[in-house]
Amino acid sequence: MASSAASSVRPPRPKKEPQALIIPKNAAEEQKLKLERLMKNPDKAVPIPEKMSEWAPRPPPEFVRDVMGSSAGAGSGEFHVYRHLRRREYQRQDYMDAMAEKQKLDAEFQKRLERNKIAAEEQTAKRRKKRQKLKEKKLLAKKMKLEQKKQCEGGSFLTQESNVHVPPVLHWQAGSLPLRHPGGPMAVTKATAVSRTGLEEVGRSRPWN
Repeated sequence: MASSAASSVRPPRPKKEPQALIIPKNAAEEQKLKLERLMKNPDKAVPIPEKMSEWAPRPPPEFVRDVMGSSAGAGSGEFHVYRHLRRREYQRQDYMDAMAEKQKLDAEFQKRLERNKIAAEEQTAKRRKKRQKLKEKKLLAKKMKLEQKKQCEGGSFLTQESNVHVPPVLHWQAGSLPLRHPGGPMAVTKATAVSRTGLEEVGRSRPWN
């Protein structure tokens, strides 16, 4: 008996430390106090309230037992029964109207989302096409620039070759042709002669044929 009595005695609870009374002045301080209280014992489970379900009227009964006929007399309590039935019917009709309005708004919202999505896709395709055109234009300009550069390099190479081989012939032709032909009219044409400084134009004469 003594052992059972000793085992049934609960151990004393630890005394809580006195805490200073803090009165929050605004919502931020109140939230801070709640967080501090939660963080003092992080192992303690925090109750999270569930989302409240939307109100719905009570479904109609599957079997009606207290059916009154047209010949039944109305007692003093029937008016209150009728009043409650009428109130429930009005609530049911209001619920049906609210649900119909909500479905209508949801359908309009979905249609608006589809229209916005289509418009955004069209705008994106238009901008993509514009970017593609600009990219192709830049590539074409770059290609033309490279071709012009190659042509300029090829022309300069040909000019260097002509400067190496052609000037002696032109110099010989310009020096060997007479300036006046005996017994015929004189026609002055242009020929090119090569000097040390470059090309210059000189006049030479040839007879009319």
